[in-house]
Amino acid sequence: MDQVEFNCGAMHMKDHSPGQLPRETVGMLIQRSQEAKQQAYCPYSKFRVGAALLTLDSCVITGCNVENACYNLGVCAERNAISKAVSEGHRSFKAIAISSDLSDQFIAPCGGCRQFMREFGSNWEVYLSKPDGSYQRMTVDELLPVSFGPEQLDMKRL
Repeated sequence: MDQVEFNCGAMHMKDHSPGQLPRETVGMLIQRSQEAKQQAYCPYSKFRVGAALLTLDSCVITGCNVENACYNLGVCAERNAISKAVSEGHRSFKAIAISSDLSDQFIAPCGGCRQFMREFGSNWEVYLSKPDGSYQRMTVDELLPVSFGPEQLDMKRL
């Protein structure tokens, strides 16, 4: 990661290396997800979640959970970050880091968020973290094996 610059309300990193992300990039993503968690609106569950999404062109976009008195209308941090990225023209992602206040276990995305991530591919990285910055690396495919995605809609049907 050479340099950080800001553009269009998102953070851009000059790090275009393929494959597994460098530790410093993962650390920065986790830090950004922890910062996003601070903005969570969760008056009902009191369960703060933040996410930091790294796009294919090395832009970092954050999101937090936003609850609603009509519980099922709440939006998870992961879906918030992805929707924000899509609204800014991004469709391909390298990784997402997720943070919460859980200290005894890594935060994992809910089933709906796993499927939402899968919409944009199955082979990108998901970093499940703890407040101390430790993390577990997985892929979308590992979180949602034998999944349904856009390519199934193009398959031959009766």
